[in-house]
Amino acid sequence: MRIAIIAPLEIRVPPVGYGGTELIVSHLTEELVRRGHDVTLFASGDSVTNAKLVPGSSHFLRGSNLNKPALGLANVVRCFDSADEFDIIHNHTPVEGFVATNFAKTPMLTTLHSKVEGELLELFCRYSGWYNAISYSAKSLLPDKERCAGVVYNAIDCSSYSPNLGLREDYLLYFSRMSEEKGPHIAIEVAKRLGRRLVMAGNINWGTPDEDFFRDQVLPQVDNDRIIYVGEADAQQKRELLRNASCLLAPIIWSEPFGLFMVEAQACGAPVIAFRQGAAPEVVCHERSGFIVDDVDGMAQAVSKIEAISPYECRTFVEEKFNIERMVDEYLRVYESILLAESRPVMEETPSVLARDLMNALPATHDGFHTAASLKEGIYS
Repeated sequence: MRIAIIAPLEIRVPPVGYGGTELIVSHLTEELVRRGHDVTLFASGDSVTNAKLVPGSSHFLRGSNLNKPALGLANVVRCFDSADEFDIIHNHTPVEGFVATNFAKTPMLTTLHSKVEGELLELFCRYSGWYNAISYSAKSLLPDKERCAGVVYNAIDCSSYSPNLGLREDYLLYFSRMSEEKGPHIAIEVAKRLGRRLVMAGNINWGTPDEDFFRDQVLPQVDNDRIIYVGEADAQQKRELLRNASCLLAPIIWSEPFGLFMVEAQACGAPVIAFRQGAAPEVVCHERSGFIVDDVDGMAQAVSKIEAISPYECRTFVEEKFNIERMVDEYLRVYESILLAESRPVMEETPSVLARDLMNALPATHDGFHTAASLKEGIYS
């Protein structure tokens, strides 16, 4: 099968540090290539892949002063200019790919990696491609719409995570973005209530409300003794923190579409204690790989019961449910279902007209999100 995969340009594929979407794109791309499919990846030029790489920028855009919406749009246009070379286009980008589906005859699947809300709902309702969600929780928040490909869970490369099945160190771990919706301030409250040491690792989106939140509510409580912030962890440091932590705290206060960091923790044998929000009850098996709780009191009580959770069971749960082979099997079934169901319209726009129309379709407010394409309801669930 000839497959085009469009990745966001914000972070390279695979990411060096933070980058859940880009990690999934990498796992999907490399496994498809390994199985013999002809894959072209549209991503930043510093990406590392065994697929054919078509660079949308010389390097990833995070932290740069370049025009990110324009470059992201150009990346999508570049893919659609060669759409006839592919059987299917799998889009993982925010708005740029979301508005592009009407401009090529090749069917497109868009995976929704983030919540679709606010002004983006209007785009979603006008979107005519195929889409899938990454959890049943995320799917339940979408309006009813045709061409839904159902749910395909994210996955990790379990072999790259070495589980610690023995004794663990005496610290709680917060490992996620420094954002109010992720609950780092709540993790601090739990640690202080229990008199436990808390290690915190995560990126900060500078120049956004997340920066103000971090400076006002998190940083003043960091003493580098009981409450420790180590910054954004790279791949090796991440694994060391997860392998050695007593448990991972995930006090999320929003509808988390998936929560890859919780899967990574369990793969390392670390139990997860998460609030009952979003996909957490799907990603953490209550009383097998951690605990799903409703509030701070419940989280504090669960910490005292964490020794009842077997690191081996944490690892086994992830291997059963969130392995790369299973994810790619499901996406291939979705691709095949789309190709059977799709009638291909003739593309008449020239590249210059395509670029103009896409630019006109791009909303004035460019909020980063990961959107969708779809199957007829019921074909895949």
